[in-house]
Amino acid sequence: MFWEYKGKRLEVVQGDIASQQDIDAVVNAANARLETGGGVAGALHCGAGPELTEAGRKYAPLAPGEAVITPAFQLPNNKVIHCLGPVYGQDTPEDELLKSCYEKTLHLGEKEKQGSIAFPAISTGVFGFPFEEALDLAVDTVLEVLPELEHVEFIRFVLFSSKEAEAYRKALEKKLK
Repeated sequence: MFWEYKGKRLEVVQGDIASQQDIDAVVNAANARLETGGGVAGALHCGAGPELTEAGRKYAPLAPGEAVITPAFQLPNNKVIHCLGPVYGQDTPEDELLKSCYEKTLHLGEKEKQGSIAFPAISTGVFGFPFEEALDLAVDTVLEVLPELEHVEFIRFVLFSSKEAEAYRKALEKKLK
């Protein structure tokens, strides 16, 4: 299901962030060293190959709320945008740092003329950010920034579980009524 918003399209899917064949840039919920890990980072590093870690070395360590962009290597995408979300209860102010991740990611995608970007749920796994809070920040920030962008036309939220995907769908339905 797609939503139209101010000339842009949004979509929510359950799936694997590393298998988004039709997306220009995928977002890595990175760790500070931009190395492989669990969850999103593990999936993207596995799909991209060892070159992704090597490409990230020059940017490490990344500060919470920051984002950088690298080639996608063996992934089916053009670019990987790495952002370091806040660790809940440790990196403060958590909400501003998480919002910064989404803003900086969108602006990097724009700068690099990426027409489509796929986001995972940033900071909600081992970083402990409460899912509903993170969902609201993600959707609100994307809806706020997206109309300002010329090149980025399409946003896909890729969630690991069907329950998470359904929560994102409901949030978009409510906000785009």
